[in-house]
Amino acid sequence: MEKIALVTDSSCDLPEQILEKYNIHVIPLHIIFKDGDYRDGIDITPREFYEKLNIEEIPSTSMPSPGEIWKLFLKLKEEGYTHILAIHLSSGLSGTFSLVESLKDKVNELGMSLTVINSKALSMGLGFLVIHAGELIRKKIPFQQIIEKIEDLVKETKVFFVLKTLEYLRKGGRIGLVEGTIGDILDIKPIISINKDGIYYSVAKVRGRARSLNKLIEVAREAIGERGVYLAVMHGAALDEAQAVMEKIKKEVNAVQSFIGEITPSLGAHTGHGLIGITFCPAP
Repeated sequence: MEKIALVTDSSCDLPEQILEKYNIHVIPLHIIFKDGDYRDGIDITPREFYEKLNIEEIPSTSMPSPGEIWKLFLKLKEEGYTHILAIHLSSGLSGTFSLVESLKDKVNELGMSLTVINSKALSMGLGFLVIHAGELIRKKIPFQQIIEKIEDLVKETKVFFVLKTLEYLRKGGRIGLVEGTIGDILDIKPIISINKDGIYYSVAKVRGRARSLNKLIEVAREAIGERGVYLAVMHGAALDEAQAVMEKIKKEVNAVQSFIGEITPSLGAHTGHGLIGITFCPAP
């Protein structure tokens, strides 16, 4: 009998009740301020993080250590798991996927099978993939079929977001293919997404905050079409704007489930205050 463990990282932005419902094991990323190293979601909450964050000190982020991951895998072995399905944020934005993948042979030596999926997404784009995997595990779908289903969903899962400033993305080295040099000076706000290689790029550009939020809704609506989707609007210390965006887009798309949340510190370190993002995944 297969006993499948579901593993992800803290960039998934899943709320505690979902993590408990599907018994999801979360590996925390790290946020490094001058005063110390914080484990994402354990040592620091989003509210604490955004109160601490300022442009004078942009924190760095780091992957979990191999030791942290291995400790979890040993625990899963002790609990009788035979298979591990690990779904992680885009390999184009973090080395976490590659780090977990590098432990595959050692996991095999423990007598377990490890498969690592590159979500090519982050935040609830990753989170929705993990939820789908959790549902399939609960239905006792065979491990290989779950992998195939989630890999298909990766291609259909989209993330779009807009920032108040590109400074954090630029200083954090995550600017990707987004042209950020003169954007802030001219108040140009790119609608940012993730390409097939898992790297940020600009889908569209508009001037001003209000127009950028309207364009964000338009871009997401066109990408969703008539499909039923799991829909999330995520924010970085901008709840009122997130609620307004959700209210507008829900009138225009078929949202089977919808969710508003605040992005985790490990992502907020690269985006700053004011991020508004829309992400969706096809509903089953």
